[in-house]
Amino acid sequence: MANQWPAPEQFFVKTEPTIGAAFPPNTFPQNEVLPKLFQPLSIKGVTFKNRIWVSPMCQYSSDNGHATDWHLVHLGGFATRGVGAICVESTAVVPEGRISPQDAGLWSDSHVAPLERIVKFAHAHGTVIGVQLNHAGRKASTLSPFITYDTSRTRPTGKFIADQEHGGWPDNVWGPTEIPYSDTYPRPKAMTEKEMLYVEEAFISAIERCKKAGFDFVEIHAAHGYLVHQFVSPLSNNRTDQYGGSLENRIRWPLRLIKRCREAWPDKPLFVRISANDWADGPEKGLNGEWRQWGIEQSTVFVGEMVKLGIDLLDCSTGANWSKQVVPDTPGYQVPYAEAIKKAYPKLLVGTVGLITEPKDAESYLQDGKADVVLLARAMVANPHWAIMAADELGIAVKPAHQYERAWVNMLLK
Repeated sequence: MANQWPAPEQFFVKTEPTIGAAFPPNTFPQNEVLPKLFQPLSIKGVTFKNRIWVSPMCQYSSDNGHATDWHLVHLGGFATRGVGAICVESTAVVPEGRISPQDAGLWSDSHVAPLERIVKFAHAHGTVIGVQLNHAGRKASTLSPFITYDTSRTRPTGKFIADQEHGGWPDNVWGPTEIPYSDTYPRPKAMTEKEMLYVEEAFISAIERCKKAGFDFVEIHAAHGYLVHQFVSPLSNNRTDQYGGSLENRIRWPLRLIKRCREAWPDKPLFVRISANDWADGPEKGLNGEWRQWGIEQSTVFVGEMVKLGIDLLDCSTGANWSKQVVPDTPGYQVPYAEAIKKAYPKLLVGTVGLITEPKDAESYLQDGKADVVLLARAMVANPHWAIMAADELGIAVKPAHQYERAWVNMLLK
């Protein structure tokens, strides 16, 4: 079933099929049997033309939470280059829930219009688009990586904490407990029931704004050491009340939040991203039977409870909750975690992410049943035409944008 989107408000060149969709086999016989990557997927009435999706990537380029022309060009460029879906970066539901002062936000009605502009642009080019909602918890009020990291060694590096002088709020950072991420991060305040309800209401309000902006799906960020991940992991949650201690208690509030989000977003796809492993030293469970860190065994239980709540897809990542983590630097290093979740819940759609660079590798993950979709970040930034390149390498023909067809003549003439 084709997606039914309102007509764009300005002129756009239409393509048939849509950009990144496979041509019919009667005109391109090589498309008789499509790779899994290019087989459409329908979720709650939303049709994804292929299974190559843009992973949410923080741009640290927002103006008091508002999307800018950077986001229009950055995200719009993917919409014109054949991806099956775009997920807008981590978007804070409250101002103090931002990772940095330059993070995207959806805590105000004024944030809707610039996002709606991006959504309409994506829809005009036949591309599904959603947004990742987040609260950074104890990792909030930090400086953007442009300042704290210096990959190119051409700019001065600085501290992690964004103080008031740099637009931060280091005295208004919250988490499940007062445990900081590291000595160079803000020390959080422990959330009470009042603050937890406040955050829940903020997520629900943000979802209402997602409806106004026209997003096709919503993803709840429960990974990468942010607030929801902080609650579930024993490394960041040493509470002694009903929200800490046992696995049942640590996942209690996250499940309550996700349940409310599902109820607020009933008719369109709801995804959840988790970190399936903390990458901390030692085993997930100690010899005494106590959980030492977050890992795949607890993740599997957590996901099972989310399945009962009706989530539509599990976006499986890892890490970023332990400052001393050592993560493997190998392509597909997170795929085994997605595979484990998929094996435990075969009917649940699962996405995999993490240093996926080669089309044949990505296709193998789907063919082997390890995941249902792949999400790309750095590979997509390095080559925004990755989806069309993948089609060419896998021996099929997909539709480029009319304006870019001359770059893909060899694929179209095979």
